[in-house]
Amino acid sequence: MSGLCAGRVVVVTGAGRGLGRAHALAFAAEGARLVVNDLGVGLDGTPEPDGPAARVVEEIRAAGGEAVAHGGDIATAEGAASLVRTALETYGRLDTLVNNAGFLRDRMLVNLGEDDFDAVVRVHLKGHFLPLRHAAAHWRSEAKAGRRPEARIVNTSSGAGLLGSVGQGNYSAAKAAIVALTLVAAAELRRYGVQVNAIAPAARTRMTERTFADTMTAPDSGFDAMAPENVSPLVVWLGSPASAGVTGRVFEAEGGRITVMEGWRPGPSTDRDGRWTPAEAGEQARTLLSEAAEPGPVYGT
Repeated sequence: MSGLCAGRVVVVTGAGRGLGRAHALAFAAEGARLVVNDLGVGLDGTPEPDGPAARVVEEIRAAGGEAVAHGGDIATAEGAASLVRTALETYGRLDTLVNNAGFLRDRMLVNLGEDDFDAVVRVHLKGHFLPLRHAAAHWRSEAKAGRRPEARIVNTSSGAGLLGSVGQGNYSAAKAAIVALTLVAAAELRRYGVQVNAIAPAARTRMTERTFADTMTAPDSGFDAMAPENVSPLVVWLGSPASAGVTGRVFEAEGGRITVMEGWRPGPSTDRDGRWTPAEAGEQARTLLSEAAEPGPVYGT
């Protein structure tokens, strides 16, 4: 099969529905062989009786592609290890990891329980870290054996992680941490032939169609800007050899818009040869704030 990812082996987590499914189908259309991971849980993380990963595998195979399903919990060490092992045992290689799995338990901070905080951070953040770690260990071994890979990792952050989102303190914290993890991984893994980038997508999924119902409704006709399939072309490119040299970047993707996000950079600053008093520090801070750009609004305000 020809295409941008012909011959590559791609793992996509949370690929049973929404963005993950769209990514898996798009990679397959570009010639990739897929490991489709999905635990098969509801919006709040509780188990469901059906197997969405198997259905996506059937779709890929029906279109002439190659895919296998993986139903392990990638937020556990064994689940993440078996994810990488499935790719290697099935296809003999691993080229691209797309971390996408996640769910929501939205609450205002004063009502956000510890269990709901831990559960969301576990799946989003730990569910990125563990597959990344196991894939990176494999690629490091390959590089040290003289087989330098052309590997790619695409992580999934969110506008909530970049700007914050009212009622989503747990989700926003996890998605912000994923950006930091992406930057560290890009710096550490570059020497082994691994590129790591992140996307902050806006699309209609099970998570967003409830939280942002007004903006996520599909139009009766014309371009569907919130279709998850709009995000996947950028993800496929980032996961392909064509993205050579691009690492440590964060992209927003929504409809037909792609934006390179520019993170924390030094803004207005002042310095003195000595310590400020609290009153002086406050005066300087207000002066600097008057010269600084206003931050983007938090979602939901």
